[in-house]
Amino acid sequence: MALVRRVVPLMRAAGNLQWNDDYPNEQVFARDIERSELWIAEPAEGVVAGVAAITTDQSPEYTQVGWDIEEPAIVVHRLAVDPEYRGAGIASALMQQAEAVARERKISVLRVDTNTANPATQRLIPKLGYTLAGEISLDFRPGLRFLCYEKRLAPVSQ
Repeated sequence: MALVRRVVPLMRAAGNLQWNDDYPNEQVFARDIERSELWIAEPAEGVVAGVAAITTDQSPEYTQVGWDIEEPAIVVHRLAVDPEYRGAGIASALMQQAEAVARERKISVLRVDTNTANPATQRLIPKLGYTLAGEISLDFRPGLRFLCYEKRLAPVSQ
């Protein structure tokens, strides 16, 4: 939560209202931990430089861009990098971890969404081989719009 408290004011100052005082919260992260879906980037012991939830949870709204949400996919949620570590490759490393999880689980589809007011993520995701699928709204974040990206790995043998 300390990382979130450092990130949210910078997001808001940049006009990105994707996160606020209510989301993400301790309960959301506790659920990620209980499900063994929360990954951290720890460049030194006890130092959390970044965080990402690497899940199979797909929002029903993903169908707005034509995605089949019944198709198994690894989805990255709640990706954040401590401002002190921006530009150090932390977000890329967490996204690469998502690919490793996908390969381990024999899932060939990766998906991620980001607020339309998040230019840093919009620059990063395509560099990692993701393709823009379209724009959606999310019921639990009214008034915001999100860009959806997908990456397909080479077919994974069963």
